[in-house]
Amino acid sequence: MATVKQVQITFDCANPRAVAEFWKRVLGYVDPPIPPGFESWEALDETMPPEERGARWACQDPQGVGPRLFFQRAPEPKQVKNRVHLDVRVGTGLRGAERLAALESEATRLEAFGATRLRLLEADGMSESCLVMQDIEGNEFCLD
Repeated sequence: MATVKQVQITFDCANPRAVAEFWKRVLGYVDPPIPPGFESWEALDETMPPEERGARWACQDPQGVGPRLFFQRAPEPKQVKNRVHLDVRVGTGLRGAERLAALESEATRLEAFGATRLRLLEADGMSESCLVMQDIEGNEFCLD
C-alpha cells in the first residue's frame, strides 16, 4: 500500500512575493518560519545575488494540513489557460441560492485583494455551481 506524501504546489509568476501575499489572504496561510541566523525573510533575500533577489517566496497552512505553496519567478508571462488550478472550497455542502450566495460573498472579498471574476459555471445536475476567477497574475482558480 502506498504511503501518503506531502504535496507542494508551485506557481510560476512575475512577482513571487505579491502572488504569495494574495494567496495568504485567500487561504489564511502564513510565511514559513524564518531560517536560523536571520531576522526576517527579507534579510535572507538580501544575501542572495542581485539577480536572485525576490525570485522565490512561499506560504503554508498554519495548521500544517494544507499543501505548501511555492512561488518562483518565471521570465515569460502567463499565456494560456492553466492545466492545473486550485479549487477554493467555500460552498461545500451548500446548494442552489445558498451556494451562490457563498460564492458571491467570497468573490467580493477576494476582488478587494486583486482577484478577477471570469465566469460562473452553473449547476448542471452532475456538479454544483462554481465561480472561475483569476489571481493577481491571471492564474485561474475556482470558488467551489
